[in-house]
Amino acid sequence: MSFNLLSADYAFDAAEPVALWLTVGIVAALIVAGAAIFFARKTAFRPYIRFASIGFVFYALILGMVMLALNIAKHADEEYLAENYISEDVIYFVLLPLFALFALALIAGIVLFAVSLFGAKKPFKVLTVVFGVLIAAGVVAVGVLIAVYYFRNIAEDGYYNSDTAAVNQIALYVGAAAMAALAVAGALFFGRKDKSGFDSRCIALAGVCIAMSFALSYIKLWEMPQGGSVTFVSLLPLMIFAYIYGVRKGVAAGFVYGILQAVQDPYIIHPAQFLLDYPVAFAMIGFAGLFAGMHALKLPQLRFTLGAVVAAALRFVSHVLSGVFAFQAYAESTNVWVYSLAYNSFVFVDMALVIVAGIFVFSSPAFVKKTEEYAGRIAQARHN
Repeated sequence: MSFNLLSADYAFDAAEPVALWLTVGIVAALIVAGAAIFFARKTAFRPYIRFASIGFVFYALILGMVMLALNIAKHADEEYLAENYISEDVIYFVLLPLFALFALALIAGIVLFAVSLFGAKKPFKVLTVVFGVLIAAGVVAVGVLIAVYYFRNIAEDGYYNSDTAAVNQIALYVGAAAMAALAVAGALFFGRKDKSGFDSRCIALAGVCIAMSFALSYIKLWEMPQGGSVTFVSLLPLMIFAYIYGVRKGVAAGFVYGILQAVQDPYIIHPAQFLLDYPVAFAMIGFAGLFAGMHALKLPQLRFTLGAVVAAALRFVSHVLSGVFAFQAYAESTNVWVYSLAYNSFVFVDMALVIVAGIFVFSSPAFVKKTEEYAGRIAQARHN
């Protein structure tokens, strides 16, 4: 079959390798330029880092917006839907509701950030409750719509549900509820001393880190056939946010990021599977901040690495449960637990790259000092 050069499917697939090598080239150029400036004129190095970082953030945001637009257009392409045996219902019951939910979260962040700038504490608290209720209702609505999509297109398709392989709905719901409860309980327990709210600085940094992680997630080193991929350290910004602001806020940011991931890569066959593979799995990334305040571990690289390992392990468990109870059809003659454990091991490859990059970043005294300044302000807010 020949490709239509004007099709959205072809445009997206062609853009992915361009995004990868363009980003690798930009990062390499920034590193080389930074090294040259450091050895030639050290006084200019810090201003260079600041402007280079800001420039890369803007580049990542633009890249993310372009790739998201191409991705949505791809899933609206009739030829793509026909080739992949996907009903156009995926647009109306999955993609658009998820996109609307993310848009609501984004609007909430912008409004709360704007209100906080005027120092209006009471309106800020009222709006926080209002947006919280709306987002919670949105999550429920999205779950219902995905359930409708499941029963209309997948429940009786003869592939995911047959004599040899069936979606274990009860186990899926129990697994999703258990992992969600673990994320919430962990966030509340490890964030119990954090009395600071989502102030303007926190909201701004969360938005930037989520956007950066989302943009970098389009730069895939390789992609798994039934969802999931190894990316160009896409989770690093989100994990840095969790390291600075702690588990409670990190889990919340990861949950929002997981919803956005579902818009990017909607491999969804069941409501509970959606929870396990997207918002719940990525909420676990918030545990990257677990050891940030443990100064008995003197090296920040070690504190970051230990948190990253815990976050990866929890995300891995969430994906494994989804694989066992939702994707038995792909295991064929292999034991489904062995299949799911092996398939989802890509999580540790992805995290290993993030850890290497994180060690490099946390080896910068200037960066560590900046994170400690943020952490100091947060600690001060906790005692006020």
